[in-house]
Amino acid sequence: MQPLAQAQNYGIGHPAGERDLAAWNIDVAADGAGLPKGRGTPETGRNIYAQQCAACHGVKGEGGLADQLVGGKGSLATAKPVKTIGSFWPYATTVFDFINRAMPYNAPQSLSADEVYSVTAYLLYLNGIVTDNAILDAQSLPKVRMPNRDGFVNDSRPDTSNVACRKNCRPSSTAQP
Repeated sequence: MQPLAQAQNYGIGHPAGERDLAAWNIDVAADGAGLPKGRGTPETGRNIYAQQCAACHGVKGEGGLADQLVGGKGSLATAKPVKTIGSFWPYATTVFDFINRAMPYNAPQSLSADEVYSVTAYLLYLNGIVTDNAILDAQSLPKVRMPNRDGFVNDSRPDTSNVACRKNCRPSSTAQP
């Protein structure tokens, strides 16, 4: 085994500090860890969706230039499954995470936390998952039970880990050296 080569230093840039890293640390876990402060409602989300999302995803999430977001209920076991937020996604927090990081397509990460909560609420409302008077925030969003929450199975292969660990993690007993 050869020793690791010394990294070259070109004298540009600077080491990333906590503040630098915090700007990139925007992921949200299935359990809601990482959700920011803010809140949103389907009513507010309807207007934001119309301005920022409808051109690609359709007026009511029916799809168009981009994926269909609404519908597909009961289709997953058919020959032509329709994988939407309401039929396929297992966690509402993942909807927030995706919108927050990747949408709108032409300006990712341009929506405020309140706007992302609102668009998430509107899409969950369109899929019949929350009511029209729902208020979503960091406490309520992780409690939303998605229709396909139990539709996924754990990967039981010995070289994978089924438990997400966030802090004070132990090395897996099946980890390969």
